[in-house]
Amino acid sequence: MDMHTVVVGTAGTTAEDVIAVARDGARVVVSDEALAAVAASRQVIDDLAAKPDPVYGVSTGFGALAVRHISPDLRAQLQRNIVRSHAAGMGPRVEREVVRALMFLRLKTLASGRTGVRPLVVETMAAVLNAGITPVVHEYGSLGCSGDLAPLSHCALTLMGEGEAEGPDGALRPAGELLAAHGIAPVELREKEGLALLNGTDGMLGMLVMACADLARLITSADITAALSLEALLGSEKVLAPELHTIRPHPGQGSSAANMLRVLAGSGLTGHHQDDAPRVQDAYSIRCAPQVAGAGRDTLAHARLVADRELAAAVDNPVVLPDGRVESNGNFHGAPVAYVLDFLAIAAADLASIAERRTDRLLDKNRSHGLPPFLAGDPGVDSGLMIAQYTQAALVSEMKRLAVPASVDSIPSSAMQEDHVSMGWSAARKLRTAVGALTRVIAVELFAATRAIELRTGLTAAPATREVLRAVRAAGIEGPGEDRFLAPDLAAAEAFVRDGKLIEAVEPVTGPLA
Repeated sequence: MDMHTVVVGTAGTTAEDVIAVARDGARVVVSDEALAAVAASRQVIDDLAAKPDPVYGVSTGFGALAVRHISPDLRAQLQRNIVRSHAAGMGPRVEREVVRALMFLRLKTLASGRTGVRPLVVETMAAVLNAGITPVVHEYGSLGCSGDLAPLSHCALTLMGEGEAEGPDGALRPAGELLAAHGIAPVELREKEGLALLNGTDGMLGMLVMACADLARLITSADITAALSLEALLGSEKVLAPELHTIRPHPGQGSSAANMLRVLAGSGLTGHHQDDAPRVQDAYSIRCAPQVAGAGRDTLAHARLVADRELAAAVDNPVVLPDGRVESNGNFHGAPVAYVLDFLAIAAADLASIAERRTDRLLDKNRSHGLPPFLAGDPGVDSGLMIAQYTQAALVSEMKRLAVPASVDSIPSSAMQEDHVSMGWSAARKLRTAVGALTRVIAVELFAATRAIELRTGLTAAPATREVLRAVRAAGIEGPGEDRFLAPDLAAAEAFVRDGKLIEAVEPVTGPLA
């Protein structure tokens, strides 16, 4: 069901609207103001097309072939051909939400009145989105420069009634059949329109917007699991005092420390060092949790700033300027988006790494301060969570590889005309994988920390912690005991974190967390 209607105007869009369309199926309406601006810029293109002078994208070829002037009788074919030839993706299909974000963001730029397409093109793209028709887009085909060319071309192909697409029922059918079934006429492209449908950073931007939303939830979830681990390890909450974070004024660090302190409020476990040699300081993975998660928060804030700027942009080449000039430019280059996609993958990998170290500490009898080895029911007979930590370590290792930046690579293309590319699409694809892995890593820490806390008999956990314990058990995530088939518990913990249930469990006690 549609959650609400998103109105597209000339001034860009918001991250919330992207997510509403991509994930929640919100209906899209193009404003009258936008349609008027689109019609006005189209008139500029029509006037140029009638003149003998060559204009890039209107009456010339593309890329390295831009030197050829195209006669009027071949221009419709030129626009069809660029879509067909550029729809050259390969590999697995990308996710439905990514394709919907891709199309919606291209629609956002078309509606800006800077691209020179007809209102018909804008209205048809909105109709395809509203019909729940999702073009088949493949994993490989974008270098993140001249836009996400192959992915956008596969979407444009659907507007032409060609290729394959997924219907609202999830079945693949020829695009022409799906359009007909929903009363949508295929678009016969005219001058500039094929090029305008392909030239944008929309795929990488859509994935950035969704990753930012997911990582915001995961960083807060990591603050909660770090607090639970601190509690389970009888650590000291004194390192979370606001005055300690004020003197190193990174805003994210202060927010994470405050989150942890609120989760731990009223705990009867913190500071109870049950060792022969009491600790002066907790290990870095406990003591420095706010510094690491906080750095991730600040990285996320920068990424959102870049995303917001891009959401306000009209990305095409050439563009129709407000004074009527049609100018070539390089605004399709994905470097600004690619850099922050890579930066977020680095932050996610480090957040996962420190979470895994806390989990390992919970399972090691030499460092867990009185907990049984591997949190097992009968150590030796039972292996407890030994292999759950192996799985977590495997995920972290994969995330470290995914943290290698894509944006430092460039393979020249188009006969050296496009001689420096951003690889932003690749950065976005690996970040999506990293976000999924981080969700699982945090889920394993949650599973281990809740079990460890329940094994601390005789001491009372914080009220927020008790709510987490109640919620995870209600979600079918079992507590301590003899060995059992663990994969279902871990899958349930993953869903609990991914769906925001962990945050929902604590906030009635703590109030809203950062």
